[in-house]
Amino acid sequence: MKITIINKQSSLKIFKTDISNKVKKILQKENILTDEVIINFVDTSEIIRLHKVFFNDPSSTDCISFPIDSYNEAKIGYSILGEVFICTDTAIEYAQENNISVNDELMLYLVHCILHLIGYDDKEKEDIEKMRKKEKEILNFLRENE
Repeated sequence: MKITIINKQSSLKIFKTDISNKVKKILQKENILTDEVIINFVDTSEIIRLHKVFFNDPSSTDCISFPIDSYNEAKIGYSILGEVFICTDTAIEYAQENNISVNDELMLYLVHCILHLIGYDDKEKEDIEKMRKKEKEILNFLRENE
C-alpha cells in the first residue's frame, strides 16, 4: 500500500514515515484494502481555497476528505481510497488554545479524515456520536501500538 504524503506548508515539521505507518495501521485495523491514500498537509490559505471551491464556504476548516474509490467493493485494478487535506495552522492554533499536543490534534484530524474515506459521516447527531466513538477507539489503538 502506498501512502503519498504531500507537504505544502511550513508551520510544522511533518514526519512522513510516522504518518504513513499510522495510516497503514488504521486501514489494517479497519480491514480496508486499497492501493493508495494521499495525505496533504496545507496552510490556512490553501484550506480556505479548497473549502470555498468544493463546498462554497470561504471559511477555514481543520481538514477535508475526498473519497475516490469505494473501500467496500471488490477491487478491480489500482484503487485510491481518497485524498485528504489537513491544515497544520488550525492544529497548531487549536492545540495552543486548549493546551494540548499539536501532534495529538494532527492525529485526530488524520483519523477523522480516514474515517470519512471509509464511510463515516458527521452531519447528523447519531453519526457524529458514532464517529467520535470510532475516533477515540482508533486514537487509543495508535497510542497502544506505537
